Amino acid sequence: MCPNRFFSIGLKSAWSLSDLPPQGARARGRGREPGHTGAGAHTGTPPGCDDTCSPPAPLGTHVPTRTQTPISSESAPAGLDTPAGDSEGERQTAASGTMSVTSKKMGLSLTQEILSHLGLANKTAAWGTLGTLRTFLSFSVDKDVQRLLRAITGPGVDRTAIVDVLTNRSREQRQVIAQAFQERTQQDLLKSLQAALSGHLEGIVVALLQPAARLDARELRTALKDSGAAEDVGVEILATRTPPQLQECLAAYKHDFQVEAEEDIKSETSGTLRDLLLALAKGARESYSEIIDYNLAEQDVQALKQAEGPSTEGIWVLILTQRNPEHLVRVFDQYQRRTGHELEHTVRNRFHGDAQRALLSLASVIRNTALYFADKLHQALRETQPNYQALMRILISRSETDLLSIRAEFRRKFGKSLYSSLQDAVKGDCRLALLALCRAEDL
Repeated sequence: MCPNRFFSIGLKSAWSLSDLPPQGARARGRGREPGHTGAGAHTGTPPGCDDTCSPPAPLGTHVPTRTQTPISSESAPAGLDTPAGDSEGERQTAASGTMSVTSKKMGLSLTQEILSHLGLANKTAAWGTLGTLRTFLSFSVDKDVQRLLRAITGPGVDRTAIVDVLTNRSREQRQVIAQAFQERTQQDLLKSLQAALSGHLEGIVVALLQPAARLDARELRTALKDSGAAEDVGVEILATRTPPQLQECLAAYKHDFQVEAEEDIKSETSGTLRDLLLALAKGARESYSEIIDYNLAEQDVQALKQAEGPSTEGIWVLILTQRNPEHLVRVFDQYQRRTGHELEHTVRNRFHGDAQRALLSLASVIRNTALYFADKLHQALRETQPNYQALMRILISRSETDLLSIRAEFRRKFGKSLYSSLQDAVKGDCRLALLALCRAEDL
């Protein structure tokens, strides 16, 4: 094998396994098609859930259930790109040698077999990410601590140095820096930076140094306590985090605020919005099994068409929060063919107020998560004063996952790059930090 050949492995995404509560027998049909690979794919696997996870359906309304079916594995390595290092000196070539899957390595997966022959095999963050921020390969915690200390204690606060360090390290590396700073200086890095900075830049630095789960918990709490934000930020966090991330967020919520997030949802919201947020917080969405259930898709379409009378909102909540996204995209398409208009059209006519906005947001997440975030960023930039809180939350939370996809959707839909839009709209010290998270211009 050519020694300079690089490989990467395409990873499938999955939702959690959770059967819907049985509510009647139905005919089942199965088929197979290639797995959906849209930008809105979700990942993660939370614990299973019993029938208490689902909002109750109105009496007399049939909500079809799904049966788990054994499937065969159909996976193949995806095309590979050569990962770029942080500098010329950090780019490494693969170690030479030939590879073969033999009986001696039956215990290794194909992924492990390939990666075991690569020079960057132990630098997993350099592979297969759509984030703009990757693990810094030449990470030296001592150098970073010294640089931050000089930036804070020098004749003037070196904001550029602070931003350069914090926006070029992964969240895990930033946690290591904070711990090392405490050990070497006997001072808390976060408090030291807060004392040196102010305004929106201070808020960004605080968010960068917090664990992701704690940041999400804080944002969710603020949204629930702020009238008019629950349907926006609440859906964003509860519907776009992976099941493990969601569980960590809810645990951090209870730890920091001494109350379960579900209790705040119940006390701060009502009606369909409350039911929707509670269902999302359960994390009970089905996993994608690569089985196409045509009968279930048709029955879901019929259930949504018939759920137009009073007390049928639970049907919408149940289907949109528990079916896997690949199935729901098929339901959305079939719904449009059956009715002659998109499902969102019915949502606008059937629901009102915060429930309508929440359901429309959820439908957007299901269709294309990257496009959903691109729309939110565009809206935040179009306001009279940019919504710095939204810009900060989205750019930081997506910088290590799919911000490249979001940038591409932004450029495609609005005809202008996210980077240029930030340059034009954002002012002040935080501009440098937000541009650093965005990373580059899209031509």
